[in-house]
Amino acid sequence: MLTTGDREERAIAALARVDALHTGLTQIVLEGGDLGGIAAEVARVLGVGVAFTSTDGRERAAALAEDHRALLAAGDLLDPTGRIRVERIDQAVGGGPAHVSRVAAGGTDLARLVCVRADGPWTADDVHALERAAAVAALLITREEAVTAVENKYRGDFLRDLLLRRAVDPAYVAEHADTFGWDLTRPVVVVAAELDPTDEPASSTQRRAWQERFSAAWRQVVAPGVATVDFSTEVVTLLPADQEVARVVQAVAGDKGGGRRPFSVGVSRVAESLDQLPDAYAQARRAVEVGRRVNGGGSTTFFDQLGLHRVIALIPDGPEGNGELRAFVHDVLGPLADDTTEAADLRETLQVLLDTNFNVAEAARLQFFHYNTMRYRVSKLERLLGPLSTDSHLRLDVAVALRVHEITG
Repeated sequence: MLTTGDREERAIAALARVDALHTGLTQIVLEGGDLGGIAAEVARVLGVGVAFTSTDGRERAAALAEDHRALLAAGDLLDPTGRIRVERIDQAVGGGPAHVSRVAAGGTDLARLVCVRADGPWTADDVHALERAAAVAALLITREEAVTAVENKYRGDFLRDLLLRRAVDPAYVAEHADTFGWDLTRPVVVVAAELDPTDEPASSTQRRAWQERFSAAWRQVVAPGVATVDFSTEVVTLLPADQEVARVVQAVAGDKGGGRRPFSVGVSRVAESLDQLPDAYAQARRAVEVGRRVNGGGSTTFFDQLGLHRVIALIPDGPEGNGELRAFVHDVLGPLADDTTEAADLRETLQVLLDTNFNVAEAARLQFFHYNTMRYRVSKLERLLGPLSTDSHLRLDVAVALRVHEITG
């Protein structure tokens, strides 16, 4: 049993360790160190594995040995992409190997400090030391983010000029690309990624935090030399043509844990040179817009896979296009273009009939209708639209109108 003197000695030793850690971390910050230096110092002083992650668990800097990572994996705290499942760590504390501390400043979540140990429980002194380390890390991250915000704006302005044909001088482009460490001489595809809309109540500050975290995820996943910028509502990446888009998208999405937001992606054709980038950007924008309308959120759409939608999307449907697309839909589909449950149900039946080349028996089977019920629906559709079963030109107009309706809503 510990005596009063023993307890005092332990308390003094613990306090001295916390002070030594705080002094060491402060020195690192003052000397221009980074999160990696802070992680290494915490790991050395406390004898633990340390990782700084984004708020959703994406690793930013770490001092983790293989046995520490093995402990995280054994506790199901690592997803297949390497993300630390910070949202689960609270369940592992209390005899568990991991502890997570919130890194925050001014009421804003900045990061997570994750520590791993194989021996013994986490004590109050350990937690106190980690809170001090998190406070110092918050100062460093705040400073880094201020610098990064300026750099990202500079990069964003340059790439926007390039994609909108405002930067045409090759010497100017080469000079700035070299400054940013970007390789713009190789064939690329333009990837436009947008967070999907949500009905979830959120302040403008919260939405901006989602966008910044989304942008940081793309920058972390792509290789050095790949241009990636945040355009406020979208992230644009010039991905090398020989790199697999699906793998990059999966790395950004992860297991969708930790509060990660769903997003949609549009991918252009290959741009072989700088002068093809503006057209490629327009293709990527069109792909993400049409892909979301047709396939819903969370989709990855390649411009070359849009088919008929690609042609339809070229026709403006605003004031400059005089609403021609919507007029075409209403002229061809009539009451089936209405926004009613009955019209939507009949459009679905019509699409199935077109897909089966008006094979009534097959369409009835696919929609789980009795054959006579489908025959009645065919008669009703022909009363509304005309002789669909015999007029191939009419069927073509109707098929196109249904596709237009998908895009224009």
